[in-house]
Amino acid sequence: MQLKSLLAGSAMLALLAGCASGPMEQQQEEAATAQANYQGSLPCRNCDGIDLDVTMMGEEMSAMEERTFTLNATYRNHPQTPPDENYAGNWEVLTGTPSDPDATVYELTPDGDGQIYYFMRIDESTLELIDPERRRFENGEMLQLKRQ
Repeated sequence: MQLKSLLAGSAMLALLAGCASGPMEQQQEEAATAQANYQGSLPCRNCDGIDLDVTMMGEEMSAMEERTFTLNATYRNHPQTPPDENYAGNWEVLTGTPSDPDATVYELTPDGDGQIYYFMRIDESTLELIDPERRRFENGEMLQLKRQ
């Protein structure tokens, strides 16, 4: 009789422990999906390329203050060795470009001084740098960042 009680108690503890760990795992998954990191190398006239690393935090439906980003640009083998550029700020979701009214565009606005960046979402794992008028550049495939 005590063995049955012990087994029943152990089963109940295991069940409760499983319920307790479920939401925590779900919260960890949500936190992981709330951050996206994109990397790529952009062409450069005076150097071997500009390595770009963009991390976007938050979801498209999140409040503006929850949608933040960091952008780091490093020049490879530039003759004047400019310092890395590091920006942080907020991002906004825009809809449409002149050639695709349904396109999703991310506008990254740095805090303080700095250039506003526009990226069009090509697919779930690719962003492409576009101009402020939301037009693609001729060499657009060379301006793409891949999700890491």
